[in-house]
Amino acid sequence: MTDAATQIKNTVTTNDVVLFMKGTKEMPQCGFSSRVAGVLNYMGVEFADVNVLADDALRQGIKDYSDWPTVPQLYVKGEFVGGCDIITEMTLSGELDTLFTDNSVTFDQDAADKIREANG
Repeated sequence: MTDAATQIKNTVTTNDVVLFMKGTKEMPQCGFSSRVAGVLNYMGVEFADVNVLADDALRQGIKDYSDWPTVPQLYVKGEFVGGCDIITEMTLSGELDTLFTDNSVTFDQDAADKIREANG
């Protein structure tokens, strides 16, 4: 395993929720990263953010690790969930709530419901 792959595996297995993104959760640097971080922040999910712009090896490494070509990438309990479009769909359908509940990840159900109401 490469150093980047080792770092990625360690990050996704030691944190319940991880978002590999462009920028940080406080200052996303692309619209897609901003959308996913915004959903997680609004729903009150505690998550680790990894800025792939800070390390080229990590930026390519996460794509190789997941076999997914784009960033952001969300991991829950070590499992790759998806990118921006998938997270958006899961949020609006309620699947993200179920995923968090099934994995004992704390989130604000009222906030999740408000996202769906606003986009319904």
